[in-house]
Amino acid sequence: MRLKMASLMAALLLVAACESTPNGSTGTANSSGSTMGGSSGSGVGAEALKNPNAKPGSAEDFVDNIGDHVFYGFDSSELTPEDQATLDRQAQWLKQYGSVNVTVEGHCDERGTREYNLALGQKRADAAKSYLVAAGVAANRVETISYGKERPEVTGSNEDAWAKNRRAVTTIK
Repeated sequence: MRLKMASLMAALLLVAACESTPNGSTGTANSSGSTMGGSSGSGVGAEALKNPNAKPGSAEDFVDNIGDHVFYGFDSSELTPEDQATLDRQAQWLKQYGSVNVTVEGHCDERGTREYNLALGQKRADAAKSYLVAAGVAANRVETISYGKERPEVTGSNEDAWAKNRRAVTTIK
């Protein structure tokens, strides 16, 4: 019996040690392919995002200190709690810098038709915009566009690449 328990524990430890997350962050992968716990939506721990040299209110400040990416599960435009935390930081920053306008770009992985992915990318961009507006950002400050699968961030035909390409990116105009 002890041997079975020891074997089971060793197998569990091995599986846990080999787990990887879709965007290289730490945390536990959830069912949508994003990670939760200890990381921001940009795939880097919030502590590591800090760039004290970025000019406050600049695009560099936004990307480095706030995070500009949120990620989605396969065939989904649902925001995870981690993505919501990133969008909360974005909304707070946008309210602080009221003259800054943004475009939310919706992206997909390479699977599916061009038309399907353009529609899904739009749903993803719209989901992020809706969250920002609900958090107090004026709707006329946030535009959306879908690039579908046309602008992958990572090349490759595997789950890791696909997970990194299923995203919405908030860009400063």
